Amino acid sequence: MKKIINNPDSALQEMVEGIAAAYPNDVKQLPETTVITRKDAPVSNKVGIVSGGGSGHEPAHAGYIGKGMLDAAVSGEVFTSPTPDQVLEAIKAVDGGKGVFLVIKNYTGDVINFEMAAELAEAEGIEVEKVVVNDDVAVEDSSFTTGRRGIAGTVFVHKIAGAMAEQGGSLQEVKAVSEKVVENVRSMGMALTSCIVPAAGKPSFQLDDNEMEIGIGIHGEPGIERKKMATAHEVAQELTERILNDKDFSGSDVAVMINGLGATPEMELYIVNKSVQEILKKEGVKVYKTFVGEYMTSLEMAGCSVSLLKLDDEIKTYLNVESTAPAFRI
Repeated sequence: MKKIINNPDSALQEMVEGIAAAYPNDVKQLPETTVITRKDAPVSNKVGIVSGGGSGHEPAHAGYIGKGMLDAAVSGEVFTSPTPDQVLEAIKAVDGGKGVFLVIKNYTGDVINFEMAAELAEAEGIEVEKVVVNDDVAVEDSSFTTGRRGIAGTVFVHKIAGAMAEQGGSLQEVKAVSEKVVENVRSMGMALTSCIVPAAGKPSFQLDDNEMEIGIGIHGEPGIERKKMATAHEVAQELTERILNDKDFSGSDVAVMINGLGATPEMELYIVNKSVQEILKKEGVKVYKTFVGEYMTSLEMAGCSVSLLKLDDEIKTYLNVESTAPAFRI
């Protein structure tokens, strides 16, 4: 294992401190926690937006803290859900009087711990609502979850929920628009290499030089199919077609996200994007906005995912609202 860390046991805390130190005018770390919030949290008379999960997915989730997106992010150990008490601290820190909304990726630990934190917060008089994101079309169940996994499409939920909250939406309105985004976003990923969890010190799975894994998750899980290496166009075609077969996007405006998993050069992501755009045009899908870069990673995994979000006028409006989050500026 070759990583630029000091000690696997302190990597999470040092990362959180490093994020807070990078943006001192914008965010703050809650003392003795792994929670980072907006510097001005709680914002009065605004729904607070909280997300999080295991670390190792950076810039998710702390990179999405800012005006127009998240009010707080809470990190667990690598690929491990944060504890309920940490999530509770995040909820309490961003409660501005209109309630708090949780964006949860569909992994068993995240769902259980965030829901437990919500119950604890409600016992303290804070109104809490949630949405569970399950955009991955690759698998219905995995070792990490029941039902579909939540992957890079979660970032679109952060953006839309955060924008509505910033513009004064109620807790129920934020919940409704977030549920609509979840219903209309689909994703799928692939990998050329595995990743190494610092505490484990070895790859999560092995691939030969001429192999790739289709349908991987973001926690180092192997995918649904191991295949011979293919061209960027063939990769784009497989991922995009599986998404289009899962939901009808024809004739619709969409937002596209080509997401790198941690070790994929932008050159390769843009090559994949070229093919995705060509495929969508051929299928009668109209691209409204495109995002290319690293949004939801898996440590140093080489690979990418494709996400499509079906748009209506409401979602378009909130997609375009200003975001000051360092990893998603609009």
